[in-house]
Amino acid sequence: MDTVGERRITYDARGLAEPNTEVAKVSQIADGKAVFDAAELTTRQINLELRWLIYEEGVRDVTVLNPGAKHSIGVGILQRCTIRFAGSLGYFGLGIIDGPEIVVEGRVGWSVCENMMSGVVVIEKNAGSLAGAAIRGGDLVVKRSVGARTGIDQKGGTIIVGGDAGMMTGFMMQRGRQIICGDAGPGLGDSMYDGEIYVGGSVKSLGIDCVEGEWTDADTELIDRKFAIYGLEKPSSFRKFVCGKQLYNYDNLEPSERKLVI
Repeated sequence: MDTVGERRITYDARGLAEPNTEVAKVSQIADGKAVFDAAELTTRQINLELRWLIYEEGVRDVTVLNPGAKHSIGVGILQRCTIRFAGSLGYFGLGIIDGPEIVVEGRVGWSVCENMMSGVVVIEKNAGSLAGAAIRGGDLVVKRSVGARTGIDQKGGTIIVGGDAGMMTGFMMQRGRQIICGDAGPGLGDSMYDGEIYVGGSVKSLGIDCVEGEWTDADTELIDRKFAIYGLEKPSSFRKFVCGKQLYNYDNLEPSERKLVI
């Protein structure tokens, strides 16, 4: 262990420097709520502080000031609670969460909410590419625009985008719903297997096996309910896109497999 200034550094087996694993415990806690300033904390210290508050101190309402667009913040929170980030997050924020309700007052980088299982995340500004990658449940709401491949490999849940979405939105989507209020880039729903994508603006082009679907009363109910929950302004009309099911080959054996069976 070496000392650099006043920060203690430990080294793992690979020789990589890691911040000290002790919890900073800099939060101000009162009436079941906590606030802490993350400006001088490392990514690991911020996440340790959140876990200490939620799991050990039983705090259910946390505000993080000055997150500084650091990467991998707020990951792995598996508890019902409320977290507010007063600023922006970097790449891979809020991944593998199950239960929390989170608001990010700024923007987020790539892969926000990757593998999210349940809960609610509201991003007040823009999100980078791969938002909601492999999401399994819950609601991810981005009030402005998102980058490419939003909801890639989506397995459930709902992604709502208040602005535009980039290319390959809904790529390899398996289940769930996406609601895009603005325009969608080229390759919408490419290679999707199931689920629904609703677009309020124009679509540059459809991806392989993505077709326009028939609108039902259930679609109207879903749109009205979600927009009422989050107080969003709804476009004048939506179009619905689904899988054409021309790529379904689950029952067909590959040639090498067929030889083994025969």
